[in-house]
Amino acid sequence: MAVQALYRRWRPRTFDEVVGQEHVVRTLRNALTSGRIHHAYLLAGPRGTGKTTTARLLAKAVNCLAPADQRPCNECAICQAVNEGRLIDLIEIDAASNTGVDNVRELRERVSFRPNEARYKVYVIDEVHMLSTSAFNALLKTLEEPPPHAIFVLATTEPHKIPVTVLSRCQRFDFRRIPVDDIVGRLEWLAEQDGIRAGRDVLALVARQATGSMRDAESLLDQLASYDESGITVADVHAALGTGAGETIVQVTDALVEGNVGQGLEIINRAMDQGADPRQFARQMVEYLRALLLLRLESGFLPPYISEDMRPQLETQASAFPLRALARAVRLFNRAAAEAKGGWQPQLPLEMAFIEAIFSSEPQAPAPPAQSALPASHAPSSTGRTASVKSSSSAAPRPAPARSASPSAPQPRPAPQAGGAVVREAEPVYDGPPPGDGSLTPDVLRSRWPEVLNALRPRNLSLEALMRACEPVAVEGDVVVLGFTHDFHRGKVEEEKNKRDVEDVLTSLAGQRYRVRCVLSGPGDTGETPRRVRSTPAGGKVVSSAEQIVVDDPVVRTAVEDLGAQIVQGHQ
Repeated sequence: MAVQALYRRWRPRTFDEVVGQEHVVRTLRNALTSGRIHHAYLLAGPRGTGKTTTARLLAKAVNCLAPADQRPCNECAICQAVNEGRLIDLIEIDAASNTGVDNVRELRERVSFRPNEARYKVYVIDEVHMLSTSAFNALLKTLEEPPPHAIFVLATTEPHKIPVTVLSRCQRFDFRRIPVDDIVGRLEWLAEQDGIRAGRDVLALVARQATGSMRDAESLLDQLASYDESGITVADVHAALGTGAGETIVQVTDALVEGNVGQGLEIINRAMDQGADPRQFARQMVEYLRALLLLRLESGFLPPYISEDMRPQLETQASAFPLRALARAVRLFNRAAAEAKGGWQPQLPLEMAFIEAIFSSEPQAPAPPAQSALPASHAPSSTGRTASVKSSSSAAPRPAPARSASPSAPQPRPAPQAGGAVVREAEPVYDGPPPGDGSLTPDVLRSRWPEVLNALRPRNLSLEALMRACEPVAVEGDVVVLGFTHDFHRGKVEEEKNKRDVEDVLTSLAGQRYRVRCVLSGPGDTGETPRRVRSTPAGGKVVSSAEQIVVDDPVVRTAVEDLGAQIVQGHQ
């Protein structure tokens, strides 16, 4: 006969044994002692947090023969029948395999019959969100006015999929993920009861891998108990679960801080060759980098597995990370954990996350143009993305000219304070061209606008189409003011990535650093009739004046000019 699984063998038999759900247990106990038993309950929460166990405890308690304050007693005939799984008045239904309306109609026919030996008939419907719409409608009337001897307990991991008409007829209890310390305490008790030799550091690692699910933690402990009967070590956990050793995670983080791509990739691939699972490794990186981020922000909170002897090392690494780079690294490795599910190179998302985390943290600056500046030259512009330029130690930086004191000029944004929240984003630091000195005029920029559009095209075709809907209206120091007739176009160009692309192109063509400000403008804002500056369409196709209103849409205009599309006018 097969040995019963650990989580089934030691399933809680009293409310005191339920871990991490005190808010649910307390309410149900008070309802039992006061006699305020409801006819329908909804237990919602993540998997493995005790929903089905609590439903069975409730079924046992409402039918227990002991006094109300001692239920469930686990000694009377009803309690023993529930523990042994032979109480016919406890009906458990798996909604995932009984989704149809016919199954619910059969349930409605049987619910009217009185219980055989217990006080109440208790229907536990697991994964109730799997029921069809017709099945929910059929169940609705029974939930609203059930027989006095029937109690419904609905359990689900996705309560948002349940109709509100059903939710309104149930008392809802939300189960939470169980804290790591509570899981470790329960695992220590299980290991003692089952004769499993495992240290607290091993159980803490198992608890973190369970991510708040007690059932997952118990299943992992059951698996590890079979891995080595002489005792479980941390190395055994890493080997069985495919996780990387803590030293490996620290080494990868050191390479990330130093910007050493080769060393970091070597450590990652060595861990993969030793049997580490890419998804588990990425999760460990997220967990470790999150701890660094919490330290960097001086949040006052650290994950419980971080011991005091590890804190100095983490503080050193956290102080070496720029705040934005650290936050981006957490996002990149979190995305890698979701993507590394399979494929012929499962570690590729992990490697790309490491590479992007390093290169995205380097300051981006436009390269100085090889041709002359925009106002004086009509040389063709470069279409590639500008590279970051590092100034040599022998070249002194050029002093920036004084900014205009005009009230319309944008004020510089403050730099982020160390350890504090960033109120506004810091200005990018450029080591290349100096700031614009105001020599560029709107008229010169309008005459060169097709070159700006052509330079934007290989970067972002949609952005080029949006920029056709605007024109330069003013130049204020190092700020180019772009006028838009539609707020939608202005809002899209003002998005961070699009705005940075426009600024890079202007800087590359002008030989001076220019920023962009987008405003709404009308026909009188520039002293002339607004016009659309456009590049020469492919094939020389010219849009007729009758079609001009339609072509004013930037997407349609791009299709006409660049792809050779034609506009067909409908007739009444």
